Amino acid sequence: MYLDEAGEVLADAPLWLDTRAKEECRRLNEAIGEEEIFRVAGNPLQPMYATGKVIWLKEHHPEIFGKVAKILSSNGYITYKLCGEMVMDPSQGYSWHCFDIRQGYWDHEMGGKLGIPSGMLPAIVPCHQVVGRVTREAAEQTGLLAGTEVVAGGLDAACATLGAGVIHAGECQEQGGQAGGISICIDTYKADPRLILSRHVVPGTWILQGGTTGGGGVMRWMEREFAQYERSREGETGMSSLEQLNVLAEQIPPGSEGLVFLPYMSGERTPIWDANAKGVFYGLDYAKTKGHMVRAAMEGVAYSIRHNIDVAEEAGCSVGTLRATGGSANSLLWTQMKADITGKDLSVPYSDMATVLGTVLLTGVGVGVYRDFEEAVGLTIKEERYHRADPGLWDAYDRNYRIYRGLYQALKGIMDR
Repeated sequence: MYLDEAGEVLADAPLWLDTRAKEECRRLNEAIGEEEIFRVAGNPLQPMYATGKVIWLKEHHPEIFGKVAKILSSNGYITYKLCGEMVMDPSQGYSWHCFDIRQGYWDHEMGGKLGIPSGMLPAIVPCHQVVGRVTREAAEQTGLLAGTEVVAGGLDAACATLGAGVIHAGECQEQGGQAGGISICIDTYKADPRLILSRHVVPGTWILQGGTTGGGGVMRWMEREFAQYERSREGETGMSSLEQLNVLAEQIPPGSEGLVFLPYMSGERTPIWDANAKGVFYGLDYAKTKGHMVRAAMEGVAYSIRHNIDVAEEAGCSVGTLRATGGSANSLLWTQMKADITGKDLSVPYSDMATVLGTVLLTGVGVGVYRDFEEAVGLTIKEERYHRADPGLWDAYDRNYRIYRGLYQALKGIMDR
């Protein structure tokens, strides 16, 4: 959020899906050097991150940029509105390439090279730190009690990782919200340009992430565009349109009889970092049905998870059981499919609201309800079900996974043009 001296919002806040800063990022990488930027930030400079969006605003709307006093993350803005303090937690620093992710503070020299004035950057405070109390004005607007303690908060993926009970090195969360991906907890600095590295909300740890644009949002798109018939039958069947699509997909054999889907629905982040990447169905013929397309879409998302796991393991991370979160975890078929395609067992916590739960736990630690993160997780995180990977399906899925990987390589030049 771009704020002026009075704390008023100056412009709409761009989301991570916004990739319009491709040219700005290319120029900065060329001028400063990709390796130098990565040395500080631990992440490649890509248009999905905050840095490029700020520079885009500076170059395309200098009349707005000139009025900017502070730039806040979404949770930082909420904190400001609740208690009047302008701060940023370290887990949000991953999106800024003038943030030293190894040490956890601003690198103002790099900020100068990028063209981001240091005065625009808020103070950094621990995620679980109480930064203020709800003001009387905020209490009147929200219904919260004036004087209630406000904790800094954290990145959605980091809070979801906590909400899945992932607080020790080697534990891994599988994300099934709008976006997809994985978050591996590590206790030693380990950056790889193909992945996303952020500070965890748990002090002294990081999360190495695979973050994709195709997660639960793929099924939301499928339902919106192809499920008019299923929506019309919800009353008759007693099933939601998504549940009916799930049944259609269940009737198709693993591997979707050769139909493969690339889930690059808004470009792609890790591990290919290609803002020009596009979604693709490959292998359509007259024998294919809507059920094939639904299942192939689900499998494509799972292939993207396997791709990120492969890269994380190449980078030296050990990935064991995945702890599934998000609305996608409600689909037993999809969860089992992810286990079979990745070869990793999946544990599903009792709540699919891991991000909200993680935020509550973070706040609880901050205000002293829990002694520490160990106690918070131990008292709250319970397993609802467990999916074991079926090795008998590996070959069928592996054939399609190799096609999945080859398709992007074959089409990359066309997508770039």
